[in-house]
Amino acid sequence: MEIQLPLGVLLRDDATLESYYGGQNAQALASIGAVARGLGEQYLYLWGEPGVGCTHLLQGACHEAYAQGRAAFYVPMAVEVHQSPQILEGLESLDLVCLDDIQAIAGCPAWEESVFHLFNRIREIGHTNLVIAGQAPPTLLGLGLPDLRSRLGWGVVYRLHPLQENEMLEALKVRAHARGLVLTEEVSQYLMRHYARSMPALYRLLDRLDQASLAAQRKLTIPFIKHVLSTVTRV
Repeated sequence: MEIQLPLGVLLRDDATLESYYGGQNAQALASIGAVARGLGEQYLYLWGEPGVGCTHLLQGACHEAYAQGRAAFYVPMAVEVHQSPQILEGLESLDLVCLDDIQAIAGCPAWEESVFHLFNRIREIGHTNLVIAGQAPPTLLGLGLPDLRSRLGWGVVYRLHPLQENEMLEALKVRAHARGLVLTEEVSQYLMRHYARSMPALYRLLDRLDQASLAAQRKLTIPFIKHVLSTVTRV
């Protein structure tokens, strides 16, 4: 079955494994990198509160798999749950399948059954890697299908932890470096103190600064940042 892979549509260009700062999540990062290359566990389950990087890792795994010549498919369940679960049919023929925000299907019998059957098909064929992410461990997702709850716990389960403040600074520098930006310690500290204290918010700020820096052909200095972000609501 030929499946059209929407990699260019659904995956963020900057959501790579290289641009994810591991910190306390270094083991999970290494494991998902191995899975993306077809060298790790067949099943992985990641969970954590919003903002810890589950989506980043799943999309990064797809990017890495694609770079290795492997066929990958990323499914954002929070979006697709409003569509037909038929999108999951035939995915067991691919090398890597990543299901994000699995908690979104809780209470949707057709979707729960579809994921359950996909899991069984993948297990039967044996060559496909499956990575699933949610905001809670499998037993606390509120799924109505007991067999699906059981399946989700079969593989290695990782909890992703929020970064500490010093780790957030390093993560910001890693993301800036990946974009070709020079982010000094002074500038990093300024952003942390005055504009954002969460990684998603910091990354959004960095995106805006990157665009402004390119447009103005300016380096990231504190006066320039103040000018660009003068209308940004502090969080």
